[in-house]
Amino acid sequence: MSTSFRSPSDDIQSWYREADDARQAGDIATAQAAVERILEQDPERAGALYLRGLLALDSNQFEAAQSWVERAIAVHPHADFYLTLCVVQIKLNAYAGALQSAREGLALQPDSIALRYYEAGTLFVQGFLDDAALSYRKLLELVPDNVQALTNLGVVVKSLGALDEAERHLQHAIALAPDYLSARAHLATVLLATGRYEEAWPRFEDRWANFANADGSHAPAARPQIPLPQWKGERPESVIRSADTPTRGTRLLVIPEQGHGDSLQFVRYLPLALQRFSQVGYVCPPGLRRLYEESLCSRWPGLVMLDVGMPRFDEWDWYCPMMSLPMAFGTRLDNIPAATPYLFADPTRAASWRAKLAALPGPVLPKVGVVWAGGHSGMMEDKMRSLTSAQIAPLLALPHIRWISLQKSDDPAKRPDALSHLGLTDWTDEVADFADTAALIENLDLVISVDTSVAHLAAAMGKPVWLLNRFAGCWRWLRNRDDSPWYPTVRLFTQQRRGDWQEVLTRVSAALLQRFAP
Repeated sequence: MSTSFRSPSDDIQSWYREADDARQAGDIATAQAAVERILEQDPERAGALYLRGLLALDSNQFEAAQSWVERAIAVHPHADFYLTLCVVQIKLNAYAGALQSAREGLALQPDSIALRYYEAGTLFVQGFLDDAALSYRKLLELVPDNVQALTNLGVVVKSLGALDEAERHLQHAIALAPDYLSARAHLATVLLATGRYEEAWPRFEDRWANFANADGSHAPAARPQIPLPQWKGERPESVIRSADTPTRGTRLLVIPEQGHGDSLQFVRYLPLALQRFSQVGYVCPPGLRRLYEESLCSRWPGLVMLDVGMPRFDEWDWYCPMMSLPMAFGTRLDNIPAATPYLFADPTRAASWRAKLAALPGPVLPKVGVVWAGGHSGMMEDKMRSLTSAQIAPLLALPHIRWISLQKSDDPAKRPDALSHLGLTDWTDEVADFADTAALIENLDLVISVDTSVAHLAAAMGKPVWLLNRFAGCWRWLRNRDDSPWYPTVRLFTQQRRGDWQEVLTRVSAALLQRFAP
């Protein structure tokens, strides 16, 4: 009879194998039990603490994962531990911490491709564009033909205003991976920003990609699955759905996408579509429906607004995403359907606001609406396009102007309350939708706004709009111009230096004094 002896280290290695095998098989409970046995033997074993963190991450228990991995790092700092901690912190939207973790890991392993990638991505989403560009360049020294890194560098330098360089990087990425949607979509926005619409619109069909993953990646988004042919400018009669349908081939379903501003800009194409189709239906976001029904459907028989959701596809012959309409109509800079107004305020509602404005105490003054911040606080673009209350305050202190807030936000930091001492009139709690906003705007002499849906609404109504435009702003405002081919009444005040709103507001103040000199 023989006797075998097992050391504690043998047991620990066995439990490690059990935990790893169970984790690979997706059996989290068994893996966790094995790790717990290791930690009972050695509570400070870094590998077990780290594995416990991985299991928490696998279970989407991000706070617990962070705690376990931080304990592992405290025992034994390791580049892989910092990489996982960085991933967990991104999941928690803790980008500053994720950046710090990536850099701690890079200090231990400077040639880590993954850590450099996360460093660059977390710099980008926090708006540290120069540092993000440098980080992506370092990454490309390690992997010169990395398609994601080339794409992301293109995106970063585009945000820095270097469109020619951005195009080179994106073209390089596409040459390496012709089907990589994100590079193709971002190239489209570069072409749009430079006014090369005929090249851009077909490429813009690749926009069904997620541009802004926090780690800098660009995972494909779901393209709408519509059991109809997409209309791209063909003769509608080329599709005949059934012989007993008198309007066969001539009914177009338009689906929404992206934000309200995009809808307000491109809804101008719906009446044009009625020149090609007997009926046009738009799946309309609720906040826009009343405005569109009053402005468009009442004037254009055959145009209908549909509830958000899944329409009955058997009632339609074609479909087109809203932002594909410019391509379908062959839009160039010289043929943009730019006539305004194409949206209108309800007269009764506008009269109600007019009475409220007339009842305000004090002298009759020019009435200027103002929006100083966007609505999506988590977006890097939103931070770049928005001003703080403190930044906009000097403008609102200008005399001889009646300032009317059009700033509607659920974010307390963006509410107009902090500016009430400057005499800002705020009735936004009485504004239920864009029809109400339009009625208020109808009574204003001017709207000053950052790049938001309110600016699009006022411009679509033909009201004078002064747009406070961030450096290297959205493609639709093009580059190096102070007007817009999309809206005849828009005047652009664009940052000359990234992040410098003071210089912009100095120009706006001078223009206001000139326009409304007492």
